[in-house]
Amino acid sequence: MNMKFTFPALAVMAALTHSAYAADLPADLEWISNMNEPLFASPEAKFGGTLRTYMASFPQTLRSVGPDANSGLRHYFMDGVPKLAARHPNTGKWIPQLAESWAFNEDNQTVYFKLNPKAKWSDGEKVTADDYLFMLKYYRSKDIIDPWYNDFFTEKIEDVVKFDEYTIAIKSAVKKSHDELMVQINLPSNGLQPRPEHFFKPQKDDNKDGIDDNFVRRYNFKGEPTTGPYFMDKVEKGKSVTFKHVGQDWWGYGNPYYQHRYNVERVRITVIRDSDIAMKHFEKGNLDVFGVILPNLWHDKTNTQPYKDGYIDKFWGYNQVVQGAGGLWMNTAQPLLNDRNVRAGITYATDFDGMISNVLRGDYVRKPHGLGSGHGGYDLPDVKAPKFDPEQAAKYFEQAGFTQIGPDGIRMNSKGERLSFGITYGYQPNTPRIAYLKEQAKQAGLEFTLNLVDGSSAFKYVLEKKHQLAFLTMGGGEIPAYWEYLHSDNAKPQTNNHTNYQSPEMDKLINAYLAEFDVAKKQDISHDILKKVSDEFLIVPGYMVPYTREAYWRWMKYPTPGMTKQTEVMFSVVDLATFWIDEKVKKETLAAMDKGQTFDPVTVIDDTYKL
Repeated sequence: MNMKFTFPALAVMAALTHSAYAADLPADLEWISNMNEPLFASPEAKFGGTLRTYMASFPQTLRSVGPDANSGLRHYFMDGVPKLAARHPNTGKWIPQLAESWAFNEDNQTVYFKLNPKAKWSDGEKVTADDYLFMLKYYRSKDIIDPWYNDFFTEKIEDVVKFDEYTIAIKSAVKKSHDELMVQINLPSNGLQPRPEHFFKPQKDDNKDGIDDNFVRRYNFKGEPTTGPYFMDKVEKGKSVTFKHVGQDWWGYGNPYYQHRYNVERVRITVIRDSDIAMKHFEKGNLDVFGVILPNLWHDKTNTQPYKDGYIDKFWGYNQVVQGAGGLWMNTAQPLLNDRNVRAGITYATDFDGMISNVLRGDYVRKPHGLGSGHGGYDLPDVKAPKFDPEQAAKYFEQAGFTQIGPDGIRMNSKGERLSFGITYGYQPNTPRIAYLKEQAKQAGLEFTLNLVDGSSAFKYVLEKKHQLAFLTMGGGEIPAYWEYLHSDNAKPQTNNHTNYQSPEMDKLINAYLAEFDVAKKQDISHDILKKVSDEFLIVPGYMVPYTREAYWRWMKYPTPGMTKQTEVMFSVVDLATFWIDEKVKKETLAAMDKGQTFDPVTVIDDTYKL
């Protein structure tokens, strides 16, 4: 329902500053709450138990911003915690999280929010407007050493204004449609969420921006309070991390959309560096869930005795999640890769379609564009990724001067430089996929070498722009973000401009895209940006996986249907988290195993949202 209230004018208490109350709250604001959307969790859910899962490497930091934070546990502190509002996972309407309601200013730049007065940090402190004022100082501070957030909260967010303890306004730097404003403010990766000033208070009182000068080192392994249901309870460096639920009195359960979610009491994440070893731990009952998206896992390795005996079930559920940018990113700052002809040749010499058919059992789907899909009118209509064509690739390589063929079949130029590039990746199971690309590329006289960098170190390697080619997929928002990937100002270390691309023409397009208010015109500019990315051959479009596939012990339960349009991972406490552990079934299962009793095998295919 949409509620409309009229507020009397407030006395002017101060000019618009970040430390005092603002001028009058506009009268006749239409406050929106959308509290009549369908619920998607199950009232059958039960609270309790420990979810046992694993990670391939221990994070290099517990910070949610700054160096190395992108590849750590940031989703527990940032991406997966409450924002002011969120999309309903099926209807797409905005529903409350930290805000109870919101309203739009006629300037098409400002959104007002009434905060939930019951919201608390996991350490018991109240969440107030002051935490949003501090948020702005926090993200704008150079001490966090995070250029992306420095820029976003300086160039994209103009101001945060406090009206009272639980009423704020957030002003965008440019005009946007109402929906775009909500996306900008509530996109999980943007980090526009309160920050606990009481936790980040500097050790010295002379910090000009209120942020500790030694921020990165001081908070490197300190778990920060969150507004979500889970806080960091125990850390064994190099071994495991345990998150604990705040409790059944968590403030969020007063919101119907949060009820019957986040049902496990603890989450224990153990470091197991080898996925094959992790799967063995899972089949022994040491882990509760295991992702089996990989074709060889789903088709070949889920037929062992625990599956046949019905102790472990299988789930394949389709979603309609936006697909982010991904594929083979070319670092244009590296020698030879600044030549468009070389990049074009690499594009046509990279056989992603063959990889999908021959290595991935045809399960995956080719991305139509290197910058992703699923963005509606922002995407190029009827666009398709370039097909593998070694003859076409050879023509581009010859135009780049690689006319000679060496004794090993790899092209060379007149300087004796070999046409050879390393592909950096961070996940060992991807090795057969990249090995396939390597073999196919030889047909065009191109050599790929495999540069496997362990876990989180791989992303750091790419962020520092040490790579030549990066086999990498990024997350994506419903409205495409181009500045971070393509603007010249972001072509530097510790940013997401993984191609290091710099072009005044592209910068002009991106600036126009950011400034455009009219959605139709904005989408037209988006098309121009996408065409230029294709024309410049910056990213070889990779593949996408529009589903989740998971194996789980039969005591893991979930609603029927299990999927929503936006479910990316079934058994994740930072996703929608509608699952629970049935302790009674767990005892029953363990007892049956001791007695040699079995159950019928179960494989669930949920195609409710299959396109």
